[in-house]
Amino acid sequence: MADPTALLLREQYNNPVQQRESSTFGMWIFIMTEVMLFGGLFLAFTVYRMKFPESFIVGSGDMSITLGAINTAVLIGSSFTMALAVFSAETGNRRMLSIFLLATMFLGLVFLGIKFTEYYQHYQEHRAPGIWFDYRGPNPGQVEMFFLLYFLMTGLHAVHMFVGEGILTAMLIRNRAGSFSAEYHTPVELTGLYWHFVDIIWVFLFAIFYVEGLHLHKL
Repeated sequence: MADPTALLLREQYNNPVQQRESSTFGMWIFIMTEVMLFGGLFLAFTVYRMKFPESFIVGSGDMSITLGAINTAVLIGSSFTMALAVFSAETGNRRMLSIFLLATMFLGLVFLGIKFTEYYQHYQEHRAPGIWFDYRGPNPGQVEMFFLLYFLMTGLHAVHMFVGEGILTAMLIRNRAGSFSAEYHTPVELTGLYWHFVDIIWVFLFAIFYVEGLHLHKL
């Protein structure tokens, strides 16, 4: 019976090394396009933050620093399990690869569960932008702009998390089908790059939306 990993060299490549380098280069190009996407949003946040500093600090004060910090710890943990999954793939340990992929998926779902709990709390407090937004303090329009950017940027990040969950599921299925070995595990490495990028984006989101208003929280 032929080794299934020996059949994975596509006809447009001369050798496995060229195929791996091309795949990795393509993933980095994709990540750069994502950097430009999020970079534009971070730039928009910076412009409005400089224009409405007091209102953005007030908006940040409404964030749950506890839930944000927990979610940050969860994603850092998921980056660790993802790195272990890549290491397991590199060493050809398919059993541990499945375990760490499942662990990463679980932590990702925990993150999404906490995030949507926060969204529900914001909705209950009438902080979701739109006709249901209600803020009785000064400059409500400026505070609403903070929450508009918050929902837009963290919502886009959540979409990337859902995509990551789908990719991890595909990697798990392929691993159980015997597609990966110590000689061929490029898809797992590329999945790791994507997952780490999404985690890094969250660290910046946590910094700009949660940390700034920390001093406004009552102890």
